[in-house]
Amino acid sequence: MDRYMQAPLDKTEVKSLEAGDYVYITGTIYTARDAAHLRMSEALDKGEEIPIDLNNNIIYYMGPTPAREGRVIGSAGPTTASRMDKYAPRLLDLGLTGMIGKGKRKPEVTEAIVRNGAVFFAAVGGAGALLSKCIKKAEVIAYEDLGTEAIRKLEVENFPVIVVIDSKGRNLYNEVCK
Repeated sequence: MDRYMQAPLDKTEVKSLEAGDYVYITGTIYTARDAAHLRMSEALDKGEEIPIDLNNNIIYYMGPTPAREGRVIGSAGPTTASRMDKYAPRLLDLGLTGMIGKGKRKPEVTEAIVRNGAVFFAAVGGAGALLSKCIKKAEVIAYEDLGTEAIRKLEVENFPVIVVIDSKGRNLYNEVCK
């Protein structure tokens, strides 16, 4: 089923999503990869604030290429989500509601998704140039020294994703990759 959603996400709407749904996201999402997740984890360990409000928000596991002239951002394809698995349960417990990446997740992440009524979306790998056309604004908001792995705030319009793990724990990869 095709769904259109606003970000930040509405928890009730997230809970209505089913694995396999096609979703088009419009609104604000954030990017963060390995190095940014490590920094956020270290800040939380020290009792410090992290640079983004996680509540009902989405983190897109992506590090863009440099923008060409006249473009907001370069290629913006997803990175492998499992690299963030050691950080994801904690962030979900702190209010993160959506994650976008590619590839399988560990059982601990699925448990945290269910526990928090969250969702894992997949974006199509190899389609970064096409995905970048859905990004209308991009701004580095934290960890600028990390370059492509800095945290960015993105304004997206009809950003296409597929629900892979829904809030009930149904996992599309497990169903189709037997």
